[in-house]
Amino acid sequence: DSLTPIKSMSQRLAAWKSTGGSEIRFVYMNVAEEYQRLLDLFVDEKPDAVVHFAEQRAAPYSQKNSATKRYTIDNNVNGTHNVLAAVVESGLDIHVVHLGTMGVYGYGTSGGEIPEGYIDVILPGGRESRILHPMYPGSVYHATKCLDQILFQFYHRNDQLRITDLHQGIVWGTNTKQTTKDERLVNRFDYDSDYGTVLNRFLMQAALDYPLTVYGTGGQTRAFIHIQDTAKCIALAVENPPKSGDMVEIFNQVAETHRVRELANIISEMTGCTVKNIANPRNEASENELDVANRKFQSLGWSPITLDTGLLDEVVNIASKYKDRCDIDKVKPSSFWNKKRLAECASENSPSTSATAANGNADSEKLLELLSKGDAARLAKLREAMKS
Repeated sequence: DSLTPIKSMSQRLAAWKSTGGSEIRFVYMNVAEEYQRLLDLFVDEKPDAVVHFAEQRAAPYSQKNSATKRYTIDNNVNGTHNVLAAVVESGLDIHVVHLGTMGVYGYGTSGGEIPEGYIDVILPGGRESRILHPMYPGSVYHATKCLDQILFQFYHRNDQLRITDLHQGIVWGTNTKQTTKDERLVNRFDYDSDYGTVLNRFLMQAALDYPLTVYGTGGQTRAFIHIQDTAKCIALAVENPPKSGDMVEIFNQVAETHRVRELANIISEMTGCTVKNIANPRNEASENELDVANRKFQSLGWSPITLDTGLLDEVVNIASKYKDRCDIDKVKPSSFWNKKRLAECASENSPSTSATAANGNADSEKLLELLSKGDAARLAKLREAMKS
């Protein structure tokens, strides 16, 4: 569950209206499966733009097992394709704004600034061309965002759809100016190892005076953006659509980049909480650079909120305020990128001991039981991985 209490959609809509906000209609449907209802909605509403967020949103969840991998592909790719196909079949000139991810570029060191979507290249024979930046997905979730990009290119060329793809960094912050008007409007604060971002996880651990668990060396560099800026960038994208015939518009929706260990140190200095490095459940480079261009949004007048100006508010008003709702066990890794990462995490994260081998085995067994979370089949697989 979210650390922050989330009200039902009907309660949230009523709360918004009570603040003086305009009425918002809500239609519940599965975009990935209910194509005809989606098409009918477009035809009835005749929107100028569609903002497409309807995708499974977590890389760790997508790596949990074969079922979550298949669900992520089915839900995300089918949902995006249904939106595009419905826009074409409706016959309407609808601008599609899609929430993508910086993860399409991968998290290795690129050797230079990552441009906004496209790179200029010289092909064999001296031919000049502009192509999509090479894609290096680091999870099934990120792979779906890469597949979305390919669909966008096809529907732009084949059906002249107007599309904007927002390559967003990690979102932090829980409230926008609008949601602070009524506590019933507060946004989610996920802190678990599957859906919680690294920043939320650190904030929750600090609020409980639990060591900040840094994966590996902490040298992974990530991009960040405040939720208020996410909302602002979406508005700017809707207000500045590509013209008919223009290439798919791509914005890098990020405000700043930080190494994970730097982030942990910032929060440690702010709260006094200690830092602990643990084995990394992800299959990724232990160190990487991330230099990202974001000049397009800046040219539209965007001035972002940064961690140094807004982080303390998040610590005091969210993590500490709702800490009694936290289940600290959920912060520990529960999804592993492959069997090798699972085995190494089970081994490296075992508590060191100078006791007998019997006691060492008992400690390992306790760790495996913790990682399995009561799932007997998962416990058996963990034991087998340890043996191998």
